[in-house]
Amino acid sequence: MSFGLTNAPAFFMYMMNSVFMNELDKFVVVFLDDILIYSKDEKEHEEHLRIVLTRLREHKLYAKFSKCAFWLKEVGFLGHILSKKGVAVDPSKVECVQNWKQPKTVIEIWSFLGLAGYYRRFIKDLSKTAKPMTSLTKKNARYLWSPNCKEAFQSLKKSLTTAPVLAHPDITKPFEVYCDASGNGLGCVLMQEGRVVAYASRQLRNHEANYPTHDLELAAVVHALKIWRHYLLGNTCNIYTDHKSLKYIFTQPELNMRQRRWLELIKDYDLEIHCHPGKANVVADALSRRAHSNVLEVQPTARIEMPTEQLAELYNLIIELTIKEQIITAQKLDKRACFTLDDQGVLWFKNRLVVPKNMELRKKILDEAHTSMFTMHPGSNKMYQDISKNFGRPREIAKYVSKCDVCQRVKADHLKPAGMLQPLALPT
Repeated sequence: MSFGLTNAPAFFMYMMNSVFMNELDKFVVVFLDDILIYSKDEKEHEEHLRIVLTRLREHKLYAKFSKCAFWLKEVGFLGHILSKKGVAVDPSKVECVQNWKQPKTVIEIWSFLGLAGYYRRFIKDLSKTAKPMTSLTKKNARYLWSPNCKEAFQSLKKSLTTAPVLAHPDITKPFEVYCDASGNGLGCVLMQEGRVVAYASRQLRNHEANYPTHDLELAAVVHALKIWRHYLLGNTCNIYTDHKSLKYIFTQPELNMRQRRWLELIKDYDLEIHCHPGKANVVADALSRRAHSNVLEVQPTARIEMPTEQLAELYNLIIELTIKEQIITAQKLDKRACFTLDDQGVLWFKNRLVVPKNMELRKKILDEAHTSMFTMHPGSNKMYQDISKNFGRPREIAKYVSKCDVCQRVKADHLKPAGMLQPLALPT
């Protein structure tokens, strides 16, 4: 692998996404080696399980049964509890927050804010609530734990341990976005059918403090569109703001360069801006005006008993002979003299597995060493080294690589390019 193991997680994530490309975001969510399958009812879930296990079998990927959990009503995934009610914070991950001691160094502040930031979608005023603490992390700032810092610390601890349950977004239905801005920051709320999907807020940057009110309110809208782009792009959404002039942003004759740039971004969305009085826009108004880890193992919390017949069908899906088992079977059918036979009946030549003269089996080995998702089309030399460690030394590797269509199309030619043509001297 290029650059050693540095890119291993990214490449493994790419491989898993490629395996489940047709099922992603339909009924499958994948994060590294964690696969989450969701369905509307038991019958649909059974079919989804069958598809996922079949896809794993086709790509020679295996799921350890002891680490699998089936037919759950509620599941822990990436620090969250997922159920039909919505998305909630995993209590086991935030229970330590109640006994979290007061930070005494900048590193301890970042550690606490890192945990709070992971669950920022559940906390409606995170950025501005944490401002007294984040001010201590600035360069050359004096570390002085003030009463404001203590209040912010206790407020964040309470917010983490009492976080609400957020609704699952439905991309087939319109969204509502409530935005507001003040001299302290920007706040916005994503809602659908009266239920909160996510909160978002951030502090104002130094130069943004000089923006006029119109630009600040527009900045809040742009911030919401950017942070929830994956929900809003391509879907209908209604933007609610307490700044009435934003309703006419699309027809205003004179705009400054900043407003023109933001207007180009807004036009990518299917949205309509509505005026919402500040007193009615309670949540987003509060967001803008208040004072300034590892993949989790799935924990089953509720189970449905699965009939034995269905379990038997699932077992049959994952039963298939590996390449090693196919080689052992082919060895038993090969009538040539054996070199070394171990206790399991496997034929070895020195420390390498003997591959009989079975062209179909040899081609499977070559395919596995060259075109699988783990090998990335190596050259003939690298492929020879990989195969010779475990098997005999087939002579057709170079010929196999030379016939690979992908390698011939994509890989650069390492031959020295021909020089420019030189004219021949004319005879006299």
